[in-house]
Amino acid sequence: MLTIDIEIARRFILGKQGLWPGRRWHGIAGTEQAMREMEYVQLDPLQIIARSHDIKLYSRVLDYTPGMWEDVTYAQRKFFDWGGWLATRPMDELPYWRVVMRHERDNETRIRKMGLEHADAVDEIRALMREREFVKNRDFKISKRTRTESYRGRKDSSLALYYLWRTGEVMTHHRENFERAYALTETIAPAHLIYERSDDETGLFLIKKDISFSGLSRMSRSSDVFHRGVPFDKVNRICETMLAAGDLIEVKVEGWKQMHYALGSDADLLSDLIAGRVPEAWTPLETTTSEEVIFLAPLDHVSARGRAKVLFDFDYVWEVYKPVDKRKYGYYTLPVLWGDQLVARFDSKLDRTTNTFIILGFWLEDDNLGSNEAFAAALARGFARFVNFLGADQLDAKAIREPLLRRSVESPPA
Repeated sequence: MLTIDIEIARRFILGKQGLWPGRRWHGIAGTEQAMREMEYVQLDPLQIIARSHDIKLYSRVLDYTPGMWEDVTYAQRKFFDWGGWLATRPMDELPYWRVVMRHERDNETRIRKMGLEHADAVDEIRALMREREFVKNRDFKISKRTRTESYRGRKDSSLALYYLWRTGEVMTHHRENFERAYALTETIAPAHLIYERSDDETGLFLIKKDISFSGLSRMSRSSDVFHRGVPFDKVNRICETMLAAGDLIEVKVEGWKQMHYALGSDADLLSDLIAGRVPEAWTPLETTTSEEVIFLAPLDHVSARGRAKVLFDFDYVWEVYKPVDKRKYGYYTLPVLWGDQLVARFDSKLDRTTNTFIILGFWLEDDNLGSNEAFAAALARGFARFVNFLGADQLDAKAIREPLLRRSVESPPA
């Protein structure tokens, strides 16, 4: 068992996700590398200033521009998107995910029920897919379809397409304004990947992926693996076997009640951090997060769903679905990472009529940072890069109350 403090845990989790000590990937090739290292890139259709998944990749990849993930996913076919928890997955993982897809088709799941209830529509769409290069939901007029009450769609054709996608008969061919265009799996995935791994191999794969995604994982019943058809007792047996083989290590974080798992292959990373070293593979290409802040996406795994409180002692709730009168900060508030800490947050919008990025509110965790020259310079660099990422022509920073911070952001260093 390895015992570490919260600072080491925080840096390890940030580093595993490519967020510390600075961006270590670049451009389109770096986008693919980042997406692989992150394990999953959760996709979200909402676009206020930019979509959450694009902000995630901006914070990890130098010179990332919105939509690069689509190039490596749909043009290069290096990844595919799938799941009720919608995320990209590397294409070479498809044989494992096809096992999960089969479970959704054959076991007593909502997906199986959907297919049975709309069997005629499924057969109709399946036949149509064989005739066309791709099919979109909007190809089917609602006036000519059977209406449904499902949150997955208002017509039977929508649910039929969704069912075929979730069970692996079709995949996403491309997206238009985030809407999926579907095509038969055999026209998208390489033929040598259209098969299934064994159930045992898939259980092991899902556990490793879950732990790698989190960095440190409790493997609780809320973990992704338990929603993929792997029984809890089987997960425990697999973990015990992996521990005995050195494929997993137990990690005790000071101040955390429960034991966590890390991958055995990450032991050297933890050793470097404990010794005060930055792992060589994590060397930034340009600025560190101490020299230039980065902004975390609303759905970034390191801070979403309560993890910001555990890792950073930073209360963060994405308030986009809260009524206006219930919001404490704002509609699309993003956390600010400086060094290895979340130190501030801001709400913003992109005025597309004037192409102006407008800061609507800015809040520091520690008011003393308002007069900190190093933080002011790092914040200015961060906003300058963010404005460039958004393609905005100008920045409105009047909402920043601290004079030093506002001046720095309005006149960033070259």
